[in-house]
Amino acid sequence: MDVPALLSALRAARVADGYYWIEGAHEPVPTPPDFVYLRTVGDGAWEVGTYERGAHHPLTRHGDEASACAHMLRLLT
Repeated sequence: MDVPALLSALRAARVADGYYWIEGAHEPVPTPPDFVYLRTVGDGAWEVGTYERGAHHPLTRHGDEASACAHMLRLLT
């Protein structure tokens, strides 16, 4: 699974737009106060975490996009 497939799956599952943020692909404006996020990190890894009260809280790091997207989908559905 890649980011476009993840977006399609989240929309098909009717997950509200404000529940998640995906770097470069789905960045709601205004930014919700809390959400699950997916972003790349400096070493080329993918990070899945939560954003609450103005701070990112990493949950996991993945070496590839597919496993990070699958993890985020499991968290939100």
